[in-house]
Amino acid sequence: MAELVLNAVDKIYRTKKKAVHAVKDFNLTVKSGEIVALLGSSGCGKTSTLRMIAGFEDVSNGTITLGGKPIHALPPSQRGVAMAFEAYSLYPPLTIGDNIAFALKAAKMPAAEQQARVKAMAEMLEIDGILNKYPSSVSGGQQQRASLGRALVRQAGLYLLDEPMGQLEPQLRAVLRGRIKHYLREHTCTTILVTHDQTEANALADRIAVMEGGVLQQFASPAELKARPANLFTGTFIGEPPMNIFDATVESNAKTVTFHVDGGTVLSYPASEFSAALLKQLVQNPKVTLGIRPYALHAGKGPITGKVVSCQWLGDQTHVAIEVGGRTVVSVAHERIREKPGSDLSLSVASGDLHIFNRDSQSAMAHGGILA
Repeated sequence: MAELVLNAVDKIYRTKKKAVHAVKDFNLTVKSGEIVALLGSSGCGKTSTLRMIAGFEDVSNGTITLGGKPIHALPPSQRGVAMAFEAYSLYPPLTIGDNIAFALKAAKMPAAEQQARVKAMAEMLEIDGILNKYPSSVSGGQQQRASLGRALVRQAGLYLLDEPMGQLEPQLRAVLRGRIKHYLREHTCTTILVTHDQTEANALADRIAVMEGGVLQQFASPAELKARPANLFTGTFIGEPPMNIFDATVESNAKTVTFHVDGGTVLSYPASEFSAALLKQLVQNPKVTLGIRPYALHAGKGPITGKVVSCQWLGDQTHVAIEVGGRTVVSVAHERIREKPGSDLSLSVASGDLHIFNRDSQSAMAHGGILA
């Protein structure tokens, strides 16, 4: 396997009316054998990035290297890349088995080895019962698994997976995620996964590249993205339910740090719970945005008060929506909470669970009382 490096990559689509800058100054290094997810909403630039790596789109600016070799000017067939397409792209005249074996036959692998590898791959993806069928006679989910199998069964320097399990039912998807991750690790496959599904990205990827507006917002492990988001976009995009957001003005002295939250809520904490460097920053930049994860908002006695909008028990946790200062926030508890809509509810949050963002730049200032 080989290391993949994207250096200052741009993608500009030029039309008669205007130019669309889909990917902007994109820098990314994927280590040999690493699994990386490109995560973002529709139109964020993740698929354009994947297609440039595969060779289906030209690079407007910048370079792409694989194993130290520039590949951005090479045709797709010469890049040593295997790709599983979201839209399947199977060969209709070939059986499912022959589709999976296509690259193996092209490489003139011995027939017995081909058969063994196709059989093992089909069993892993639970499509071993349809190997003699044609694409038109099987379901969309089975076609998608065949496309995935055709990519993974190859010997390649890089594997590109474009929404590889979007057509599968949730239970099967959960099972296959574990199997596919084990396979990629066992074979040390350098892999890029494109997805809009946070669960899929968290389950499969070693690191996640969060994209928005063609710009790389943050590249980090799933745990770091949630605990230490680099900016307000990543903070609110990562996590389900999303992070609660409050604009606030900070007052501080030697003993106390007080956040005056828009809407009237006042949060006060001992100054000793914040680093000296952060206290200095808060004096210089008193207008901030507070981010609080739903699981960090605890129902019970606390300074945040509001009226319950809804209370849902989801089988293993309770989601309570509360109207606070003209906005709705969500609190998540692992125990059963019984609150009726319209009832009053108080919430508390520890200083260690505060994410503080600069209100103007939206970049992270601190997490849990420590400078970002």
